[in-house]
Amino acid sequence: MNRRVRSYAVSVALGILWLSPSLTVAADVITEESVTYGTVGDAELKLDLARPDGDGPYPAIVFIHGGGWYQGSRQGYRSQIAEAARRGYVAVTISYRLMQFDQAKKETATAEPIFPAQIHDAKAAVRWLRANADKYHVDPKRIGVTGGSAGGHLSLLVGLTDDKDQLEGNSGSPDYSSRVQAVVNVFGPTDMASCYETSSVAWIFRLFLGGTPTEAADRYRAASPTTYISADDPPVLTLHGDRDLLVPVAQATMLDQKMKAAGASHTLLVFEGQGHGFGGESQAKAAQAMWDFFAKHLSP
Repeated sequence: MNRRVRSYAVSVALGILWLSPSLTVAADVITEESVTYGTVGDAELKLDLARPDGDGPYPAIVFIHGGGWYQGSRQGYRSQIAEAARRGYVAVTISYRLMQFDQAKKETATAEPIFPAQIHDAKAAVRWLRANADKYHVDPKRIGVTGGSAGGHLSLLVGLTDDKDQLEGNSGSPDYSSRVQAVVNVFGPTDMASCYETSSVAWIFRLFLGGTPTEAADRYRAASPTTYISADDPPVLTLHGDRDLLVPVAQATMLDQKMKAAGASHTLLVFEGQGHGFGGESQAKAAQAMWDFFAKHLSP
């Protein structure tokens, strides 16, 4: 494994560690695994769920894993959804369609499925929560979304887009809204063209978007959260390390500047000495910042 690929693999592993260590599910938390939230052709889209053992209604959080849109697993967030349930949330961690390609030829390969399949699935998960609000004791007016890296990117797109942006897809629950009330973005790319130019893993962006920014300009624009910023966006918290080589911190500062210029609510926390994944004291601070943010914006 070359140095760049090894660094990326380590970063992906760290991407699920910014929240908290493993947790034992409390007796007052109810869990369900491999719940179908949508379908694409013959394939079923799955999620794992944790919720308080009570009548609610409770706010909800959708966790979206990272992994460059081609790897990673919803199972990586199982301890986090259990913690969320202990804090009074209905929480889900979702699988979504991942790119498939010849990894031995990644610099020249093509991939399927590419954008926008992944955001279609993420939005379907939010709609599924609303469609099943009574069953799982969810307050449909209080839903948040979070994720790291590719999951942060998808979380931003869920939060900053609406029906008119034509990213809803047909993965499930079409009669319900995919709008959310709070977003926590953890080192996700925000402007895909500039990230392609500065990232140490530009090949991932080429695969995900079907070409370079010159070859696929419309898709790069459509996949960029900054494209959709408006004053009525839900509040966003961004957590980013100043030594991130995969998604440089300039992606976070750009989002911060553009959201504030539009009159939208954005909070940026930059962690010194941290790369694409947080550790030690920064990990604990990032986790607390996320929980505090959701408590503030998803409270009744």
